[in-house]
Amino acid sequence: MSLSPRRILAALLLSATVLFATPSAAQAAAVEVDGEISVPCWISTYKQDADWYFPATTSPKALVFLQHGFSRSNSNMADLARRYQAAGFLVFAPALPSINLYGCTVNNTGNNTAFLNSVAAWLGQATTPTSALARSYAAAATAAGRSGSTLPTRYVLAGHSAGGEAVTYIANRLRTTHPSAFAALKYLQLLDPVKSPAGSNMATGLSGLANTGLPIYTVSSPPYLSNSNASGTVELVDQLDRPFLGVRLTSGSHCDAEGASTDALCTLTGGASQAKNVTALQTLAVAWASDAVAGTTTATYYPGGSYYQGLLTGGTIQTLSGN
Repeated sequence: MSLSPRRILAALLLSATVLFATPSAAQAAAVEVDGEISVPCWISTYKQDADWYFPATTSPKALVFLQHGFSRSNSNMADLARRYQAAGFLVFAPALPSINLYGCTVNNTGNNTAFLNSVAAWLGQATTPTSALARSYAAAATAAGRSGSTLPTRYVLAGHSAGGEAVTYIANRLRTTHPSAFAALKYLQLLDPVKSPAGSNMATGLSGLANTGLPIYTVSSPPYLSNSNASGTVELVDQLDRPFLGVRLTSGSHCDAEGASTDALCTLTGGASQAKNVTALQTLAVAWASDAVAGTTTATYYPGGSYYQGLLTGGTIQTLSGN
């Protein structure tokens, strides 16, 4: 039986529709977007660079707020951001100043608590469509071809160096001021955290979080000048009386969290990273975050598990626990 020209045209159009249909969640492409976000400080409102990493799914596991450290930028966290992205997380990596006359800084050089309170409000007000984080996400989602999608309802805070202190303070600020956002916070990841030369943001944050059920783990390096003699890790171990607080990379560099996106400024002061340490940091950090948001425990990544014990017996890591 022959087909009429109209039927042939209809068949061709149907084929084209199948070939060029919008990808499903499982087929979506991973996309990176260079965006921006506003934050008030003192009498001004700052426009900060904000990188968004959309995973290859339209249903991300959670939002990872990934914070760089002192004298660093969000571009230095790109390698780790892509590891989270590949594991199905949506990653938000803002750039915060390191030097500012009014204390609008990631590190505390006098009193940056008012600024960090405003940064915490990004998550605290995230469900409000007109909020800074919601607007930044909407613009990035449009650029990524994900227009109309919404932010995940589960959060992970991760910070390197002074960024580790900052996210610790932010987590506690959510607890005290934005309880709904704190309930959505599932994990706090500290990456060789460093205390600031002024203030008590790390101590304040850990003290407030100590009696909560929030998982808090670190991947740290040994004490030396670049990480202020492991000041943040010492604070963590002293403040939290928990049986497992993460690991120390026995031959680690302060630059390990930056991985392939580090630069000479970091390696000059913090030492060059070894591939085995970067791999261990990225594997554990992503696995722990995945478990925290899913409410699961993948045994291989914890003491007694095969991957973890391989790192331990091979001398790559030491276990950290609270005093």
